[in-house]
Amino acid sequence: MLHSDLLYPLIFLLVGLLLLLLGRKLFWLFVAAAGFIVGMKAAPYILPHQSELFMLLAAVVLGLVGALLAIFLQKLAVALGGFVAGGYVAAELCGPLLGRAGVESPVAWLCFVIGGILGAILMLAFFNWALIILSSLYGAQWIVRGLPVIRGLPTPRHHSPILLVILAVIGIAVQASSYMRRSPPVA
Repeated sequence: MLHSDLLYPLIFLLVGLLLLLLGRKLFWLFVAAAGFIVGMKAAPYILPHQSELFMLLAAVVLGLVGALLAIFLQKLAVALGGFVAGGYVAAELCGPLLGRAGVESPVAWLCFVIGGILGAILMLAFFNWALIILSSLYGAQWIVRGLPVIRGLPTPRHHSPILLVILAVIGIAVQASSYMRRSPPVA
């Protein structure tokens, strides 16, 4: 069996749904998910001769470190979470433009770095709104990545960007509605 970040689609779908609808409230999950994705993407390069299970465990450990950072070092976690989420979403959105080059392309890494810097700046400057937007985009991405591997579910690859946008808009609307109800009006 080949290494795949789609190995456990139900986990992707569940975490994606939680990020999509509750990302602002579950900030620690947002940062933990960012750490997990970094682990899943980096493990095959850092630990090339290890089993999938070992790489999965390494990703889970990075996710837990992210969650602990979110709890104890919030500003650092905010910046790191924003960087990873912004970079990941930017690289995924640039993916269809790059074709088969994928991760090996310097353009993909440039998209990741630019998206990451923008994500970190947004998270630090506009914490609540950036968290709502990035967690919605990130959650939508997790859901879209998890859907194609569920047998019998028709999710053609060319519909993924449309589905991602629709899900992200729903997530932003739900989280913004919840945030606006709890925020007192500014006089």
